[in-house]
Amino acid sequence: MIQKFTEFTTNAVFILGDEEALKPFSKPKKATLYTFIRATNNQVQLLVDTIPVTIEPNQIIALTPIQHIQVLEAEAVIVYQFNREFYCIKDHDKEVSCAGLLFFGNNSIPIVSLSNKEIEKYNILHDVFIDEIETKDTIQAEMLRMLTARFIIKTTRLLKAEENLTTVYESKVDLLRQFNLLVETHFKESHSVSFYAEKLFKSPKTLSNNFSKFEKSPIQIIHDRIVLEAKRQLSYTNKTTKEIAFDVGFEDASHLSRMFKKVTGVSPTTFKKQLLATP
Repeated sequence: MIQKFTEFTTNAVFILGDEEALKPFSKPKKATLYTFIRATNNQVQLLVDTIPVTIEPNQIIALTPIQHIQVLEAEAVIVYQFNREFYCIKDHDKEVSCAGLLFFGNNSIPIVSLSNKEIEKYNILHDVFIDEIETKDTIQAEMLRMLTARFIIKTTRLLKAEENLTTVYESKVDLLRQFNLLVETHFKESHSVSFYAEKLFKSPKTLSNNFSKFEKSPIQIIHDRIVLEAKRQLSYTNKTTKEIAFDVGFEDASHLSRMFKKVTGVSPTTFKKQLLATP
């Protein structure tokens, strides 16, 4: 089942579906839409940017348009998808926006678990989604946006509760979110912490100190994003290492190769060979 809302005046798209909505991802493909997948009764097996990800029953995963997804196994799932024109036209820098905690507030892909009480609430919300997507009137778009906002707010609250964010720690998570968003925007043009620190009105040392409680330092996040882009292009394009290096801001391919091997343990050439050898 796939039900789709489109708004021609804004090019807005919202999709509500089940496992049928994931059929286009039987082979690796860029998501292109913000995507939530909720597993109900069964595990869901994915590859996200070539990394295996398992979603247990009663868990929700949040994915961004730039991630490449391959669905290996998915039954009895609920899928919500939307584009930037549908939801992201307002409140760009709020923690529940498209630049929010679910998409840019983590060092890893966020997966949220639902308690029995929360399952009931999400089921009710899903029923309202179905009712609204079948109601064709002049306020349908606004109602669907309100329901999407409610879904994102509820899921963000659960994520924050799972991570037990204190007020002090929460402010650092917000800084991480802003930093991740800046890196996403500028990683091809700047690879230095000082560049991002200046945009956040902090010194590089202060920025690094604020990240001390996270798994990764600012420079590691920058390097990881560059390597992730290289891995995506090695996996899904026919570009050479030299072409990819130039695309991500290096004048010399050897600089990318050294960074790639430091992060992944193998060279770009070996990584590509391993991909080609995988059945």
